[in-house]
Parts: sequence; C-alpha cells; structure tokens
Amino acid sequence: MLRVARLSIAPVRSLGLEHPEFVDLAEKGVLADRRFYLIDDGGRLVDRLISGALVQVTAHTNPEATELRLFFPDGSVVEGEVGLAEPVETFIYRRIAVGHVVTGPWAAALEPFAGRRVRVVRCDEPGGTRRKNAISLITDGSLDELAKWVDVSAVDPRRFRMLFDVEGAAAHEEDSWIGSRLAIGSAVVSITKPDARCAITTQDPETGVRDLDTLRTIIAYRGLRDGRKVDFGVLGEVVEPGRVQVGDEVVVLPAEEPAPRFERVFLSRTA
Repeated sequence: MLRVARLSIAPVRSLGLEHPEFVDLAEKGVLADRRFYLIDDGGRLVDRLISGALVQVTAHTNPEATELRLFFPDGSVVEGEVGLAEPVETFIYRRIAVGHVVTGPWAAALEPFAGRRVRVVRCDEPGGTRRKNAISLITDGSLDELAKWVDVSAVDPRRFRMLFDVEGAAAHEEDSWIGSRLAIGSAVVSITKPDARCAITTQDPETGVRDLDTLRTIIAYRGLRDGRKVDFGVLGEVVEPGRVQVGDEVVVLPAEEPAPRFERVFLSRTA
C-alpha cells in the first residue's frame, strides 16, 4: 500500500526543511512553502547553489506569513512579526518573483551562513514564486534504487526537497503516474511531468557540504531527458484542494472517462 511517509516544506527558500504532520493543499500548493527568499545587496537570489550552509537553519511561518521564526544549529531562535519595506522584483530561474524586503532581525542572523550580506524578501503572493508545479513527490523505491547505484545503505530523501515522500512503491514507479490523478488524504492531485534535478541534490541535507554525486549517478543509470535534464521524482498540480497527513494512503485513480461526443445532425426543413 502506498502511503505518505513524510511531508516537507521550506518557508524560507533554501533553508532547512520543516516536516509538519499535515499540510493543507490550496490550488497553489502549500501557501507557506517558499514564501520567503534571500537576496544579496545587488538584488540577486542567494540560495544553496551559492551558500550550501543555509540548510543548517530551519524556519517556520504562519499561514498569513506575518510571523517568522528561525531555528539555528546552536539552539538559538530568532523570531518576530514580519515588517515590510521596499518592493523588489527578483529573477529566479526563468521567472520573476515579486515581493517586499522584510524588516527585522533575520537577515543579520543568516549572514554567517550565507557568507555575505543578505536581505530577506516575502513574496507578495501565497505559494511563493511558484507559477505551476504546485506539488512534488518522490518514492522510497526510487531512493532505494539510487542507493544501490551509489553503493550506500540509504539516500536521504531530504536531498530532493519534495513535498511528499511516499513509501511502498517500486523503483521509479512514480514515473508511471505522469498523466494520472492521485487521491492523497482529502485532496486530489494530477501528476504532470518528471522533475529535473540540480546540484543541490549533491549536498548533505544537514550540513550543505557536497558529499554524494547524485547527478552523475542518475545519468549513469537513467540517462538524460532531451539531452540535458536529470530526472528524479515527479511534479504536479492540485486538482481538488484538501488536507494531507503523514500516513495517508496514496491512491492512483482510474483514468477519467472522456466526455461523450455527439455528432451534429442537420435536418432540412421541408415545406
């Protein structure tokens, strides 16, 4: 039986993951996920491709993103209400994020992990910078297969930063769900495409230090899509909003029946 093994969100993009016991899926996914991000003095995105150590800090925000709490590896917590300053637009991997710079103590506290001066930005829209791909999913079968190829006992799913970790599946079974709908908790999602991965997956999810050559390994046994994309896991959209909890069953729904087609018959009017 397929079940949700873990849920993962990142209220601040590139910081460590938060693992709630349940999430409420809206049309745009989990509204608090990636609601905040970091920029440098030049207005450029600062993420783990630049500063891997950011993953050592975790975050929590409320659904309205009016409060922010950061948890640091030494046990300290920096928290408070979110104040907004000047508006900004940030180029983030082929899309533009629109938000406001956040006033408060968080940026200064994050700078030792970022290795540079940073500013915290809150996206104006819930759901962060997301325009599509509201949900992401990976299975234990795929992680077990990758572990065999890299010759380790297990691959930590947090490397891939997916919303849903699903257990009980065969290796890359999720690929067969592309084009299908899944019932998860009280929500229904559609699986639309494979997830092309980046170098962040090579970093230890606790420290941010590169320690596992995930990309070359995946290429070695799975190849490349379109000659350049390294696929691992799947992406999708929310069809019916609802609540998903750890332990919920994941059900692959039967294909929707196509709407019946009717031929038009034109009758001539006789005198």
